[in-house]
Amino acid sequence: MSDEASTPPSREARLKRLRFRAWHRGTREADYTIGCFFDKFHEGWDDAALTWFETMIEEEDVDILGWALGTLSVPPEYAGPLMDAFCKLDYVNIER
Repeated sequence: MSDEASTPPSREARLKRLRFRAWHRGTREADYTIGCFFDKFHEGWDDAALTWFETMIEEEDVDILGWALGTLSVPPEYAGPLMDAFCKLDYVNIER
């Protein structure tokens, strides 16, 4: 077995993948909500925050947007300061 298979991706590789996933959701609303959040905050994230975001963006867009808009309750595994920041929506800038 090669060492590459057991080596975790670098922080740079994780961020590159996450940025792509954040901005390619399938709907413009989800792209702006999730992509703008990533762009504004990712530089300050530690490994735990990156893992939180990696896990959260695997959820359905309708759920993620529902949490952001407050129309759905946030599951306990996503509750906390990162979700609080996500739900503020003050990071969305649609003038791109």
